[in-house]
Amino acid sequence: MWFDDWNALLDVGIRGVVCFIGLVVLLRMGGKRTLTKMNAFDFIMTYTIGSTLASVLTSETLTISEGITALAVIIGVQYVIAWCEVRSDWFQKIIKSQPSVLYADNDYQIKTMRKERISRVEVLAAMRYSGFLDPSQVEYVILETDGQLSVLPKQKEVDDQRVMQTVRAYKNALDQT
Repeated sequence: MWFDDWNALLDVGIRGVVCFIGLVVLLRMGGKRTLTKMNAFDFIMTYTIGSTLASVLTSETLTISEGITALAVIIGVQYVIAWCEVRSDWFQKIIKSQPSVLYADNDYQIKTMRKERISRVEVLAAMRYSGFLDPSQVEYVILETDGQLSVLPKQKEVDDQRVMQTVRAYKNALDQT
């Protein structure tokens, strides 16, 4: 059916405005982590928030206060999980993946690329996007925890240990838990 009555449209409009304002307030309370580049956990949170908001906007049986409460619970759970993740390497290992080296020392890391479902074309595109036309100019291409590809150039004055320190330290910390 295309149209029932004006009251239904007014109800959706009022719900939309109130829930939108409530969502903005809750997201601000949830902190910057709620809106970061998405990893799997962030994607789930975003999907859940959107789905809940859509249900509240279109449901005739859910009240606005129930919808705001549901959004508050979702954002509260996200806040608690992010709080635990920052304080526990073990918990972080469960929530986030670790960075993966896809290209190193002029060599594609084929096993890692297959595991991460990344093709040579995508690695080369990341190099070009970072301004490197020749792969021999690149020391490492790393798949970060948020799915972004980081390209590290070759630098004669910087040894491999220092360049890869953060990736290896992160991996070692996770392996020890």
